[in-house]
Amino acid sequence: MSVSVDLESISDATSGAIGAVVSTTILYPLDTCKAKYQAEIRAHGRRRYRNLSDVLWEAISSNQVLSLYQGLGTKNLQSFIAQFVYFYGYSYFKRLYLQKTGSKSIGTKANLILAAAAGACTAVVTQPLDTASSRMQTIAFGKSKGLWETLTEGSWSDAYDGLGISLLLTSNPAIQYTVFDQLKVRLLKQKQNKMETGSSPEALSAFSAFVLGALSKSIATVLTYPAIRLFLLCRFFCLLHLSSLCGPLIPKYNQV
Repeated sequence: MSVSVDLESISDATSGAIGAVVSTTILYPLDTCKAKYQAEIRAHGRRRYRNLSDVLWEAISSNQVLSLYQGLGTKNLQSFIAQFVYFYGYSYFKRLYLQKTGSKSIGTKANLILAAAAGACTAVVTQPLDTASSRMQTIAFGKSKGLWETLTEGSWSDAYDGLGISLLLTSNPAIQYTVFDQLKVRLLKQKQNKMETGSSPEALSAFSAFVLGALSKSIATVLTYPAIRLFLLCRFFCLLHLSSLCGPLIPKYNQV
């Protein structure tokens, strides 16, 4: 029984990880622009970037368009490992919960707890890669270094800077997948009610899954956006060695 559970969990984890790498690669230039825009500092009382297009224009005007992909390899590695660990942990905890309780479904509260537990495991495992990826994205165009060089610039404790905020941000995927599961259950019930008695839809269509996934991710992002922005600001300030700014921020939130 345990072998089949592990194999099914690994299958879910692999699918999620591959999907994460594909989506990360496609959206990476936009993600880089967003990271730079969110992590900007003010100089002489004026903003460096007014909107995302300013970041893109800076890359084009300085002939550094390819720099929008700086750190892509590290980000893909981080995304693959993070999604694999998360999907495996979430799937495994979910099946274990159903097996131990004998329930046929998981309630919202239990789902949130299981998702948060999987997210916490993911944050601890991937924090160094996440730190390196953030540094590569927010550094000046064309100045990005390799993964090992970026990680060894400071101590291992530096690589885990912001772990407290990362653990706080585990609420993002927890909310996302809980909302997705609940919406999925409701949609399948609606479809079942419209169909003849004795028949039921086996799974969501690709389009329905896409819509529910986008909606659940949007809800999770809106609810956790302040923490996401604080995370990027901490990363950027540490990168610039602005001790007067990051000093009071990092220690405070590392204890979350």
